Amino acid sequence: MIAYIEGSVLERTENGCVLVTAGGVGYEVFLPEHALGGLPARGGRAAFHTCMIVREDAQELFGFPTWDERQTFLVLVGINRVGARTAMAILSQYRPDDLRRMVLDDDASGLTRVPGIGKKTAQQIFLDMKYRLKPGSVSPSGAQAPQAANSSVYRDALTGLANLGYDEDAVAPILRDVLAADADLGVGEALRAALKKLAAGR
Repeated sequence: MIAYIEGSVLERTENGCVLVTAGGVGYEVFLPEHALGGLPARGGRAAFHTCMIVREDAQELFGFPTWDERQTFLVLVGINRVGARTAMAILSQYRPDDLRRMVLDDDASGLTRVPGIGKKTAQQIFLDMKYRLKPGSVSPSGAQAPQAANSSVYRDALTGLANLGYDEDAVAPILRDVLAADADLGVGEALRAALKKLAAGR
């Protein structure tokens, strides 16, 4: 099992990238949408926690900015009616904390926002997800929900900046300022805004 990979981006694809390791081997890595938004340009450095899915007709490598996302992906693909592509679609729509909050709030309807998942399928997936995905310390929805979602974007954007070679301690205050100014930014937008501030400060 390939659990982690880092290297330089050779090509960007519709659903991920081709990452070349130091040994000169290129791997096609499929990514959730927010990770796609944080990809550096060709030649830039990137690193992902990965999971390989082996089928009769293919071997596919799926990459994630955080270990939590990788482990959540493994939980999702273990659910009946959830294949790797559906799991990626879910993680493109929701972060792990969002899914755990969904379980806490008993909100099966949230899964219908994922393309390709209807109401009946969402209910079937959710029933299984409730027993497999531990809520942990996530707070129920309400006043804290936007803050938690913003925190998820912050973590993913900070990982993206680290993958680009920036020191996390140095860029964290800049990223916090960016998200404080606009809490509705996605990962890619937050990254671009932080990079713009970094460039202006040079």
